[in-house]
Amino acid sequence: MKRKLISVLLCVAMMTFMLAGCGDTGSKDDANNSSSNSANSSQDDTTGGDDDSTSGKMIKVGIINNDPNESGYRTANDKDLKKTFTKENGYDASFSYSKKNDEQIGFAKKMIQDGVEYLLLSAADTAGWDSTLKEAKDAGVRVILYDRIVDADESLYESGIVSDMDKEGETAVEWLKGQNLDKYEIIHIQGEMGSAAQRGRTGALQKQVDGDDKWTLVAQQGAEWNAEKAQQVVQSVIDAKKTFNVIYAENDDMAKGAVAALDKANISHGPGKDVIVMGFDCNKYALENVRDKKWNYDGQCNPFQGSYLDDVIKKLEAGETVEKKIILEEKGFDSENITQEDIDKYGI
Repeated sequence: MKRKLISVLLCVAMMTFMLAGCGDTGSKDDANNSSSNSANSSQDDTTGGDDDSTSGKMIKVGIINNDPNESGYRTANDKDLKKTFTKENGYDASFSYSKKNDEQIGFAKKMIQDGVEYLLLSAADTAGWDSTLKEAKDAGVRVILYDRIVDADESLYESGIVSDMDKEGETAVEWLKGQNLDKYEIIHIQGEMGSAAQRGRTGALQKQVDGDDKWTLVAQQGAEWNAEKAQQVVQSVIDAKKTFNVIYAENDDMAKGAVAALDKANISHGPGKDVIVMGFDCNKYALENVRDKKWNYDGQCNPFQGSYLDDVIKKLEAGETVEKKIILEEKGFDSENITQEDIDKYGI
């Protein structure tokens, strides 16, 4: 009996020890499992996981853009996207920036590997994206282009949200034709050569010059969107003592640089003055110059694309079809009809 009692006591002691050991291990395992589940839940939240507490509320988006410091347009564009793609609006968004195509492609590949659901792309160069976009499609990542369309098969992206750069140029040239000058002697300052904005804004003007003897390009030179380079272009024309009565600058910063050269040479500019000044992008300072009759015209290039992108994503999430190409609403402003409301609403 004594031996049997001892055996029972030993079994009880062993069971107590084993239970205590499972409890300790269970605490550690529970902590590890909790951490692991939390991590998995976080990943699921951004990729449409099954955690009812947060699933379906956060859409994981990778956004690739050009350098926000490139221009006032690009700064406003980046600010608008960051205002749209927030956690409060249901997005887990990451942002990457470069003016180089190969770096952007590297960002895209990493975002695909990280499991983004949507890749929003403003390509530095429209060429060279085929294999990367195919990689995204194969991984189930939906690609939406903005700011410019890439040279790739349309099946590789859902939609493209873009400005009609050709129309921007045509609107500006039509306005200039409406000034009914006896002759048009134009300093044409071009942006980054080969960019969509440069091609569209140059194309319309070049077509008009080629088809009308009254229109002459006194100078046509690229200034890479840069004010100082534009000032040098105009200064060289002034130094060469060439006559001109129009400056057609393909963005506001270059128009500003051109005006600096005019001011230095005491050449008047604006409505009823020696030189018509035209810019693009609708920076607030540019629209104020149009209002103050120092410039004549400014064409809009709409940077506020966040709401368009958000709308496309919501439609895709709902299983709806979207247009392959969506054109942004844009307009031009001249010194005769611009209002303070226009400046407040459209100035960037």
